[in-house]
Amino acid sequence: MGNNQDKFEKLKNYRKQALIGGGENRIGVQHQKGKLTARERIDLLLDKDTFNETGQFVTHRSYEFGLEKERYPGDGVVTGFGKIDGRIVFIYSQDFTVFGGSLSEAHAEKIVRLLDLALKNGYPVIGLNDSGGARIQEGVVSLGGYADIFYRNTLASGVIPQISAIMGPCAGGAVYSPAITDFIFMVEKTSYMFVTGPKVVKTVTHENVTSEQLGGSEAHSRKSGVAHFSSENEITCLRDIRKLLSYLPSNCEDEPPFIAYDSGDEIRHSLDKIIPEDSNLAYDMHEVIRETVDPESFFEVHRNFAGNIIVGFGRLAGRSIGIVANQPSILAGVLDIHASIKGARFVRFCDAFSIPLLVFEDVPGFLPGTEQEWNAIITNGAKLLYAFSEATVPRITVITRKAYGGAYDVMNSKHIGADYNYAWPSAEIAVMGARGAAEIIFRKEIEGSENPASVLEKRENEYNLKFANPYLAASRGYIDEIIFPSETRIKLISAFSMLENKVDKLPRKKHGNIPL
Repeated sequence: MGNNQDKFEKLKNYRKQALIGGGENRIGVQHQKGKLTARERIDLLLDKDTFNETGQFVTHRSYEFGLEKERYPGDGVVTGFGKIDGRIVFIYSQDFTVFGGSLSEAHAEKIVRLLDLALKNGYPVIGLNDSGGARIQEGVVSLGGYADIFYRNTLASGVIPQISAIMGPCAGGAVYSPAITDFIFMVEKTSYMFVTGPKVVKTVTHENVTSEQLGGSEAHSRKSGVAHFSSENEITCLRDIRKLLSYLPSNCEDEPPFIAYDSGDEIRHSLDKIIPEDSNLAYDMHEVIRETVDPESFFEVHRNFAGNIIVGFGRLAGRSIGIVANQPSILAGVLDIHASIKGARFVRFCDAFSIPLLVFEDVPGFLPGTEQEWNAIITNGAKLLYAFSEATVPRITVITRKAYGGAYDVMNSKHIGADYNYAWPSAEIAVMGARGAAEIIFRKEIEGSENPASVLEKRENEYNLKFANPYLAASRGYIDEIIFPSETRIKLISAFSMLENKVDKLPRKKHGNIPL
């Protein structure tokens, strides 16, 4: 049987073997690529000495193509739970030094077990992806393992926050687990995502493209919008994951985190000067957001994608809020396909996790053109409309300037269930801009005049006086209060406080049919 000392030594040896993954040489290669190991990433991400590993000694059970000669404890993925800022999280970190991080049946079972535990106990899941894809030698059982993970991701969606970080390659079927999760982080120059790699692309479409061009962080954070965050290195990426979690509850039944806040003078006089006298001139909505939320608390999501709309998290008097804002300095803040999808996804996340929504509105309408129409701006624009209409969290809108046409309705108007709507004196709430409206309404008069320019200017001014202001909307009750910009922060603190106990329920249904 052996004595206890021998048994203890055996355990130590097993642990030692598990901790070095694929061995020192492969760890060295990982470092040469500018990448951390699976365990180094966990150590940096979690609070010190809080990690508890599960499945450390799991190995694959394959005997084909020489696999029986290579077995490593853990089988290419480190799984377990620990704490971030004192709060429990579940984590898996793929180990590229073991079979290139490829997913086997056993590898998948470890991740599935982790997701099941997280879902039962109501804690966030973080996946650190660094894998060559399915373990080809295992055939269909590897593919089945992916599907098992996808299924759990879907069940957990809207129940617990799910965060994916791409820390190396993530190709083929592997990309669909991150795609189902709530947020995707990528690292510049060392992480890639694509359904088919450069070699297959060249064979099928004859395009010559590098991994970076096809699916690097630049491509996915700016062009496709697949990645919500792009980090310059792995350490920054892991730090930003910790920051993101500071705004999120552990599950859909929990309250978002609250940070103690010392109130002071909440008037922000700089906001009174931010709107240009000429309504056609741009300004940066980031300044409005920064002056409204708690100092240094705004954390932008999807910063590099669809810049005509801004989304992100902030704090107001210590409480987490989600912010959606038109950006007048990019495409005049119009809504287009990408902006609508970006906004809708964020709104639905906030609603799922009871994070109140604050909307800053300055929108001249939807972007016109064949490219938008042929690529379904109607359906895609409806996603944002649907997301706001369905949201039951506290919802407040501040109209800073333009609120034109259908875009006025879509941007969290009172008509689609907003709880409280403010307008600045500079707000223009109308079907369209004054010049365009005058050209349509008074077309015959303008065309029949000896001085068309003079008539147009006169009628434009008339329309401006009548409609390009917030007072008609306020008289109808569509605007609850017209406020000085400097009052915005103090008004919002009061309104969100009033809405803390809001209860709103949707009609009984299995689920709605969002226009996907």
